[in-house]
Amino acid sequence: MTLDDLKKIFLSPTLFRLETILSPRLVPVLYVTGLAALLLWSVGHLFVSFGRNFGDGLWGILEIAVYGALFLIVLRIVCEVLLVFFKANETVTRTVSLSRVPTSLIDEVRDAIHDIAEDEPYEDETSEGAGVEPTTPAVRRTARRTPPPTEKPDI
Repeated sequence: MTLDDLKKIFLSPTLFRLETILSPRLVPVLYVTGLAALLLWSVGHLFVSFGRNFGDGLWGILEIAVYGALFLIVLRIVCEVLLVFFKANETVTRTVSLSRVPTSLIDEVRDAIHDIAEDEPYEDETSEGAGVEPTTPAVRRTARRTPPPTEKPDI
């Protein structure tokens, strides 16, 4: 994660929108922060333990090695679990959005077919040899999003 990414996160409206998931971009920041905390704890613990006496200092080095390795492993596992969780969420979100598109498109086509079937016939179909006065052709809707024709009130 670069400085430009951090500027983009904290200075743009992305921080205040819930449409995008921000956490996968912050996991590396969490990992680096955990590593820095481990380094600070180990240096502080080393000076404090050697400050008491030499035997505590040697014991402090052993504590730093054991607890530091344990903390490093736990930190790595937590960050990887978070990344896997967010990747699974992204995959499920993509799958759901892809599955909705054909369903809504099928619904729109079905509605358009029903609208076409219910429309009045064209003037060519009504005026052929029947002695019927020609009328204006009916407006055909192509999809549900097309608004129905407005009817003019009779005066």
